[in-house]
This record gives sequence, C-alpha cells and structure tokens, in this order.
Amino acid sequence: MRVVSLLPSATEIVTALGLYDDLVGVTFECDEPASARNDKTVVVGGKDTHGMRPAEIDAYVRDQMAAGADLYTLHADALAALDPDLILTQDLCRVCAISSGHVADALDYLGCHADVVSLDPYTLDEVLETIRTVGARASVAGRAERLVDSLRTRLRRVAEATAGLPRPRVAVIEWVDPPFSAGHWVPDLVAAAGGRPVAARGGQRSIETSWDAVVDARPELLLVAPCGFHLDGAVDHARRVPEHVPGVPVWAIDADALVVRPGPRLVDGVEAIAAILHPDRVPTAPPGQVLRVA
Repeated sequence: MRVVSLLPSATEIVTALGLYDDLVGVTFECDEPASARNDKTVVVGGKDTHGMRPAEIDAYVRDQMAAGADLYTLHADALAALDPDLILTQDLCRVCAISSGHVADALDYLGCHADVVSLDPYTLDEVLETIRTVGARASVAGRAERLVDSLRTRLRRVAEATAGLPRPRVAVIEWVDPPFSAGHWVPDLVAAAGGRPVAARGGQRSIETSWDAVVDARPELLLVAPCGFHLDGAVDHARRVPEHVPGVPVWAIDADALVVRPGPRLVDGVEAIAAILHPDRVPTAPPGQVLRVA
C-alpha cells in the first residue's frame, strides 16, 4: 500500500505501525522520524515562521484566514505522481494542516482515486481510536490494536503511580501572544498525569483567552506548549509568561513531540507532565522534553 500523510501526527502513527516503508509522501512539517522529509516526497508546503515572534505569527495566520487564503500549499502534481492508495488528512484545524475537502477537490481534478481518511480527534481516547482507524484502513488492524493496548498500559501505570495524590491545578498555554487556553485532548493529558486542568476547554477547540482569566483560574503550575514548536521554541515562549502570572511555576514542554500532535507520543507527554507534577512517584522526563523557566 502506498500511503501519503498530510499530517505530522499521521506520519508518526504510520511509522509506529511499522509502515514507514509504505509511506511515500509527507508534509514539510513531518520531522518524526527525522528522516521523513529527506526519504519521502514532500507534497505539502507552508510558510517558514522561524525567527518570527509569537504575535507576528498570530497576525500572519489571522490575516491569511481573514482573506480566505490557504496557510498550506498542496503540491497536487507531486501528489498525483505518487499514485497513493491511502491519504491521511484532517478537518480538525485550518491552522494545523490542509483540510480533507481541499485534498478531495484536488484528487477529483487530477482523476486520482485514493482513499482519503480524515483524522479528527478531540479527546485522548479519540486519538487512540485514530490509531485503530489507520491500522484498519492500512490492513494492519492487529498491529494497531497491540500499539493501542501498549499505550493504554502505560497510561494505567501513570494512573496507578499517582493514585490518591493531590492533583495540582495546571494551566496549559498553547500560545502566549495572545494567550490561548488548552483545548482538544490537552486537558486529558493533564488529568491522565495526575493533575487538574484549569483555564482549559477539554474536547473543544483552543480559543484566545486573557492573562487575567488564566490568573483567575488559580493555577498552581503553568505549562507552556506552543503549537508548532519543540522545546527550544517553547522555552522562548515560556520566558514571556512569568510577568503575567507572578509567583506561579512555569515550565516549557516540547509541544510538537508531546502535546499538540495527536499521535502515539501523547503518552510520552502524559509521562513527562506526571514527572513534573509528581516527581517522587514518576521517573524524571528524558532530557530535551521539559524545562522549568520560572
């Protein structure tokens, strides 16, 4: 089967299912595994925002969306040349990736007949179900079931390790200028790690908030996980936060690896958050995952 992934998270799922050799197309943002953008054909491009400040990126996204312009470019001819059997895309967020409707229109125009599967989870349980979905559509349902079982086993271990402990109030910020509260599956990660998510919208889209609203939620710890950034970028964002929430410990986390991409590594994120919240019960997170900045 020839698989094209139009989502970094889908690339991670495909790889975790042992289908990396079947993967023929990816996006410019697919960096796990790191070889993906070199080994595979890049069929989706986008603006390089490195060096832009958070407010500048936010303004760019708002301007593009207000103008009805696309944030991503589908290289339709390159996609058609791959002759894929299965294309994995999404309709969850216009800011995160190209939509399934855009892909379907392009395939109709090109006369391609690939199976287009939209992965749109809003909760951690739904993320795990998308793994089963990909496994079924790629004819490796057994592998998917075993992977999901292993991930749920790890989640149970965290739950057992943190059972009966106080649950600190944790606010996760997905963007800092302007601030955006945690949405979708992110509050589930906090809860699974033995915390109590506050200033959050579990199972709903992340929305712009205010620092006053974050303070009013009385967080005991603030975790900065900016969409589109690994730990170095998250640290840069997090350093802007202490002035807005004085006296609250602020941690940065590798957002793309552990928080915002709905794939298997979200369980790594649960374990990393649990290590922050309950260091006496959960092993320290591996280097490069989290860092306290205040």
